[in-house]
Amino acid sequence: MSQETFIALKEAVLSCQHCASLLPNPPKPIIQIHPSAKILIAGQAPGQKAHDSGRPFDDLSGDRLRDWLGVPVDAFYDAQQVAILPMGFCFPGHAYYKSGPSAGKISGDVPPRPECAVKWRETILNQLTHVELTVVLGAYAQKYHLGRSGNLTEQVKAWQYWLEQGILVLPHPSPRNNRWLKQNPWFEAEVLPALKQRVNALFQVPAS
Repeated sequence: MSQETFIALKEAVLSCQHCASLLPNPPKPIIQIHPSAKILIAGQAPGQKAHDSGRPFDDLSGDRLRDWLGVPVDAFYDAQQVAILPMGFCFPGHAYYKSGPSAGKISGDVPPRPECAVKWRETILNQLTHVELTVVLGAYAQKYHLGRSGNLTEQVKAWQYWLEQGILVLPHPSPRNNRWLKQNPWFEAEVLPALKQRVNALFQVPAS
């Protein structure tokens, strides 16, 4: 695909209105792609803050993810080095507790819209021919990129197996996973050093 054709593809994605009637806000696809990228972040869907700012991972989850990768903000948002392609490109809306003392309060976000993967994902991934490391965040990304979405802890513990295949499964960096991180200290001790080493080998960044 020529540069002109790739630009046309990106513009088509960014102007997509396919799910307009199914989203809480007007469609606003938030992706970061370039044919030269060596690292792919495969996440779930933009949150409310990312929707508002127009930048992926522009929140506390992004701060933690950048720390895990060992990259500064400017490197993270360099599309020629890092591609960011969530399973759903637009903020899907909030989920709410339906019962109990928290009924009516926000419990998180609803799942990413499935239409993005069907309509765009394979076409885009076929153009990211230089990706050497795919960082998989969340069950929906696991199912797509691994062919299954098994137990998170088991998948993360298999990091050496996945890393040999150019993939690394991580827990979502959301503060909602603080409990999991506390219960699994081996993640920080074993997985993160290997992740930072691989990222640093793919493009040189100042050591964190």
